[in-house]
Amino acid sequence: MPGRRKAMHELAGSGDDGTTGLLGGGRAPKDDVRIEAYGTVDEASSALGLARALTGHSGVREICEELQRGLYKLGAELATNPTRAGAFGVMDAADVGRLDLLMRDLEAEAPMPEGFILPGTTPASAALDLARTVVRRAERRLVAMTRAGMLENPEAERWVNRLSLLLFVLGRYEEQHSGRPAKPAKAKL
Repeated sequence: MPGRRKAMHELAGSGDDGTTGLLGGGRAPKDDVRIEAYGTVDEASSALGLARALTGHSGVREICEELQRGLYKLGAELATNPTRAGAFGVMDAADVGRLDLLMRDLEAEAPMPEGFILPGTTPASAALDLARTVVRRAERRLVAMTRAGMLENPEAERWVNRLSLLLFVLGRYEEQHSGRPAKPAKAKL
């Protein structure tokens, strides 16, 4: 039946040859830079889901969910067969602006530490810091895609860069509202 979503059991074994399907058709090697990029975006979304589940603050939960939806949009953009570019949406300047606005609002409520911090003040802030590091890795993968001529949307890279900064701020906001603000790290060797 055309247009019908395939059941998981129908997809079983389709990647046994070391390839995976792209949105809009076609296949790519599982170690392709595109697959690495959207796989890392998927990891970031899972880390944000963990933070969302751990936080006791409804505002943080809402922001995490919004960011997960943005990661879903980005992942779809990255996972789309290049011949169908844009068919499932693309990150744009409005998406980047939304992250800038969220960051300004959060910074106004939670003072930022002056130095490095040790992640792990609260379970939710630790998950946000984990998500931030995964997003940084995703950003490196997007840069590799751009350098390889596989990504022509500069807003996607801008959005991911802003997202990692926002996640740092959101982690500090989470700590502030839990009553346990982060303490600067002091290196001891």
